[in-house]
This record gives sequence, C-alpha cells and structure tokens, in this order.
Amino acid sequence: MTDALHKLADHAGLAVHWTDANGRPQQVSDDVLRKVLAGLGHPADSDEAVAASLDQLQQLKQGHHLPPLLTVDYGKPLPLGQYFKPGTGCQVHLEDGATLDLHLDDLGNLPGMIPVGYQDVRIDGQHFTMAVAPARCYNVADAVDSDPARAWGLSAQLYSLRREGDGGFGDTQALESLVRAAGERGADAVAISPMHAMCSADNSRYSPYSPSSRLFLNSLYAAPGTILGERAVRLAIEAAGLAETLHQLEALPLIDWPAAASAKQRLLRALYDAFIASEHPLNNDFSSFRHHGGEALENHCRFEAIQALRAAAGESLDWRQWPDELHDPRSMAVARFAREHSVEVGFYAFCQWLVDRSLTRAQAAARAAGMRIGLVADLAVGADGAGSQAWSFQDELLSALTVGAPPDILNRAGQGWGISAFSPEGLVRNGFRAFIEMLRANFAHAGGLRIDHVMGLQRLWVIPVGSPPNEGAYLHYPIDDMLRLLTLESHRHKAIVLGEDLGTVPDGLREKLAARHMLGMRVLLFEQSHTGHFRPVQEWPDDALATSTTHDLPTLNGWWRARDIDWNRKLELIDHDTEQQWRVTREHERRGLKHLLTQDAQNFKGQGDEVEQLIDASVRFLGHTPAPLVLLPLDDALGIEEQANLPGTIDSHPNWRRRYKTAVQTLLDDSDAARRLELLACARQQAQERDR
Repeated sequence: MTDALHKLADHAGLAVHWTDANGRPQQVSDDVLRKVLAGLGHPADSDEAVAASLDQLQQLKQGHHLPPLLTVDYGKPLPLGQYFKPGTGCQVHLEDGATLDLHLDDLGNLPGMIPVGYQDVRIDGQHFTMAVAPARCYNVADAVDSDPARAWGLSAQLYSLRREGDGGFGDTQALESLVRAAGERGADAVAISPMHAMCSADNSRYSPYSPSSRLFLNSLYAAPGTILGERAVRLAIEAAGLAETLHQLEALPLIDWPAAASAKQRLLRALYDAFIASEHPLNNDFSSFRHHGGEALENHCRFEAIQALRAAAGESLDWRQWPDELHDPRSMAVARFAREHSVEVGFYAFCQWLVDRSLTRAQAAARAAGMRIGLVADLAVGADGAGSQAWSFQDELLSALTVGAPPDILNRAGQGWGISAFSPEGLVRNGFRAFIEMLRANFAHAGGLRIDHVMGLQRLWVIPVGSPPNEGAYLHYPIDDMLRLLTLESHRHKAIVLGEDLGTVPDGLREKLAARHMLGMRVLLFEQSHTGHFRPVQEWPDDALATSTTHDLPTLNGWWRARDIDWNRKLELIDHDTEQQWRVTREHERRGLKHLLTQDAQNFKGQGDEVEQLIDASVRFLGHTPAPLVLLPLDDALGIEEQANLPGTIDSHPNWRRRYKTAVQTLLDDSDAARRLELLACARQQAQERDR
C-alpha cells in the first residue's frame, strides 16, 4: 500500500520527495508520512485507513462543491465551468453597492471585467465571494512618489528601546520618540520586531516569534500614559505599590521578562479598576473598540481569562488539555464562563484597546515626522498551537503539527520552532477567513508588512507534535490564492510588503513575489557568490530590500570580531574542529568584504578604528545599491557587538533581552549613529540620481 500512501500524501499536499539545502534528493519515510497525515486529519495508520482517507479526499477534489471564496487577478476570467454550465446567468454585487448582470462565457468563465475588491457573486441559487486582486502590491515607489525608489529606514527591536519610566522594556511611547527622531533625519520607515499577542498567563515565554495570536497585540507594549494620561498612570502605580519595583526593573542591563511583564500587568489591572469605577471620558471609545472587534476579539479575551483562571489553579494552559466543554469557543460552557467572569474578560479587552490606540499614535507620529511609509510590522510565520489563535480557528490551524526546518549543514538535526501553521484545506474550506483577518490586523497600524519566512506561503516543513525535526515533511499551500489576497490587502491598506526569503527558497517563488512587487530581502553578510567573494553594487537586485544583518545574525561589529562563533563554541553548539573551520572561513570573508568596500575611495580614510570604518563603509555600500528600500538595523547604526537572538538557544544566550544603554530620545544623537544615518541618506540620494 506504499503507492496508495504516497497518493494520499500527494492529494493532501505533502511532498514525498524533496531536495535538501545541499541539492541532494530526499524521500520522506512511510512512518513519518503516516504521522504527518494524521496531524492533517487524514488517518493513515492502516491500509484500510489510507484507502478511506484517500477516497474522502478524492471525492472532495472531484466534487462540485463551490468554495466560499475564489480569487482571481483583475482583468482575468474566473473559470467556473467545474460548477456551472456555460451561459449561466449571474449577478455580481459590488462593494460600492452597484450590481452587474452577467453570463458565463462558452467556456464557463466569468468575464474578467469585475473591479478590484471583495465582490459577492450569486449564480444559480448559490453565492460566493470573489476576491479580485490588482496586478501588484502597493510598492515603495507608490509610497515615496518616486520611480525608481531609493528610500531608507531603520529596523529596531521594540523591547530594546529605553525611556525613563518604561518599567524595564521598550513600549510604544519609546517607539514614538524613535520614529520622530528618525523622520527628522530623513528616514521613510522604521521596521519593528513582532508585536503579536503573547500568553499573558505565562510570562516566562517571550520570544516574539512564538505568539499566542497573530490577530492581536502584545498588551505589554501599551503606553497607557499616552492614552489615559500620566496622572492616571502615577495613581495606578501608587495604588499597586509598584514604584520601587518598576525603578529596579528599569535599571537592569538585561530585561527580566517574567518580573517586568508581571509588574506591567499589575499596573494595567490597577488602571482598569480605576477606569471601570468611573465615568471615564474614553468609555465610549473603549465600547466602540469592543463592538468593532466582534467575535474574534471576544474569543481572544475569553481565552485569556480562561488561561488566567487555570494558571491560578495550577492547571494546564494548553486548551487541548482543558475540559471538553471548553474546547469550542462557541460552546455554552464558554459563553457561561464569559458571563460569570465578565469583568475579567473586560480587562483583556481593555488591554487590547490600550495597545491598539498606543500603536495608532506611533504610526501617526511616524507620518507626522515626514515618513512616507512609517512603521513596518513583522508577521511571524506561525502561532503557538496551544494559544488563542489556534483555539479560535481550530479548523484553519494545525494544532497537531509544528513548523520547523529540515536538517541542513548548519542544523544537522533540523529545527523545530514550536509553532503551528494554517491548514491549507481549512483555509479553502473557510474562505481564507483566518488568513484575511490576520493580514488586516497586521496592516492596520503600519505602512508596511514584513512576512517572516515568506516561503511559508508556498510550503512549510511540518512536524508531528512530539517528533524530532528530521521527522517532518513539506506541506504545500495554495500560494496563488494567498498572494492574490496579500496583494489585495496591500492595495487596500496602501502598505508595502517585504518577504523574508532567506534560506532554501522553492524554485519560482522569488519570481512570483517580484511580479507582484513584494520585495525580497538581501543581507550584506550573505551576498557572496562563493566564500569571500561579495557581490558588487551592480549585481544587487532592484526587487529586494537591502540590509546589513538580521536579528538572527551577528551585528557587523560582532561578525567582524567573530562573537557569534565565540558564543557557539562557549555553549558547545559546535565542536573544536567546526569552530576552527568557521574561523578560517570568517577570515576569508573578512578579507573579501574589506576588498569589496575598498573599491569605493571614500572608505577607510585615515587611521580610525577598523571596525568603525568597516561599518561606515558597509552603510555607504548598502545605500548605493539599487534596492528600493534599505533598512539599517539600529544595532549596526550604533556599532553594537552582541546580537539580539542566537538561533538554537533558549536560556543559555540572552535572546530578546538586550537593551540600548541610551534613552531613545537621544539615541540617534550618538556620534556613530548620526554619522551613519547621514552616510546612508547621502548614498541613497546618490543612488537616486544615478538610476533616475
């Protein structure tokens, strides 16, 4: 029955055969296929189960069931011959209220004359939503009103920002200060680390790429003083007895997330108690926010309240371990819980309101400072299978599978990221509801969206919960539908799209992204034709953003000094022989990068510090590339040595905990940062003039 198993895998979107990072063909074992198929909801533990699952899938694929949403590109006909006879009449109810009376053509196609948007099609007693996508996304040239575009901006880890009274980590008030300062210096964008909602009941988990939900925000980043007023915050601090605790947390060199998050939550509760005890002038705005948030917001807040109650009782926070009556968000038991704990549910809605309004202010501040893009949000590749999003959208997320990466030369055991992904079948079945809502939530407060591991729109390496990363398989997604929806939402929100396409990229994906004006990503440290041979400016593409490094890589300073290699050896992530290999390779790379940068006569003048000159030269080089957008990490602008995150570690390296030493109000006045931003601005102007 191996043939039948492989056929089932193919129908379910799994790749039995795949090619690894070294170009070697690989095949997923039958045992692994059975486990992954079970995680997809297709039992395959026996020949009979395989036959039954295959029959069910084939019937679905061969059937004539009309899905709730179909996508099409503007101007292209929509094939409907599978569902209706040629010549069948239909009505298209447009978003603007107009109605079109049409007929399917001789091939059963709906003519390509439907305007861009989500249009309601009624035909032969049935109806569906037709998502008509424009040819391309809103792009950088649109945003800056210049073609070719040669814009620049900064990227920053939000939690690293420092301001007086922040309680131990950065928040949206600090972000407001950063975007104002960056805008004054000519930046058009500030890209920030993910702000997704985390598990409020467990403050020991704080990686921004392992959220509870990508539909909502991390309320810890709210700046309540900007919404409720500083007096309200002072009174709440006094009522909660938090003054000394917050002061101590603020003075720490590294973020103490469990303590700092707990203190912020106590502050938020004190603010909420005062808010509901009075006729606050913002009560109507809060009520409007809850009403607009609808079922999705209500479910998230109920989930948070249930988790909090279970945490207090020492019970599991994973909804899959909850009593059966709490598994369904729409159950009577959950509704009864919400009524009995309405104040608690309201608290989590209050927190979401505060952070939503706080982030709105930050984007408004960016645009007011002259930024033509403003904030660029970061969309994580998945969410915790035990979290709010997985509970709320059980038919559209794969809570029994986790996402990761197959073994490669750097990670011989593969990687397990501990997050769940969308179900391709569930998305289609539900009209891509969860995907569309997620896009809208993340575009809502930004002028751009960075999609982490954009390859996930085409395929993801999925692993059964409890299995090692090498026992997984690639799961394919309806990429053309997802790209059309992403293009449509970009167009509607007037926001650019950046796709993090680093690593093993499926054939044809970059071309698909470029055709829709979704920028790829090119990192200086990776742009080598082979070891030590870095690509000159003229070989850099004009359809990808350019940057010096990422949060998962060493800073330029750390790379030059091999701090990443030091850390890997110190933590015994590599052996002695590998360390020596890496150091030899790094020396070749150092010489190669310096050779490239010395081609510009403006670089390495005088007798200054070698590393400082290297960073300056790298910034100038990036500015001269034809990239429509250059994002300079704040860490490289400041010349910082240590990196934000060391992949493969959790507690042994201070991931997601580092803070800037200087307050954000004067951060860009640092002499190194000021000089580098000026270098970048000048280089971008020169590139604009060269390529015009």
